Amino acid sequence: MTTNFRIFVHRNGENLHLKLIGNFDGTSAHELLSVLRRYCNRISRVFIHTSCLRDIHAFGRNVFQANLDVLNGQSLTLVFTGENASKLAPKKAMFSDLIISTVPLVESETITPVQIHCGLSDHNQDR
Repeated sequence: MTTNFRIFVHRNGENLHLKLIGNFDGTSAHELLSVLRRYCNRISRVFIHTSCLRDIHAFGRNVFQANLDVLNGQSLTLVFTGENASKLAPKKAMFSDLIISTVPLVESETITPVQIHCGLSDHNQDR
């Protein structure tokens, strides 16, 4: 179990930016799914920034991809960015309302983060 994983969250209108930092394992996958569930009713697009992930454990990736059905019924676009995007993103959408794409992170792209720990405190920024 990896304890050095964090998710920085920034909400901008209908868009949610999630910056993943550290090692991605099964526990990390559940944290990410929990954040997605928490915000999916209020957003239409999620950018999952992967450049700060050090290791993506196969088990974590499998847990994340196998449980994306928690978003079933939500009209949502998941955009995976960064050098690890293709390692984390599912190869295809699990259901029709989910759109998945991967794009490289542009060097000048930055996000203003608000940190959410395991407890998922209700800190977010609406702009």
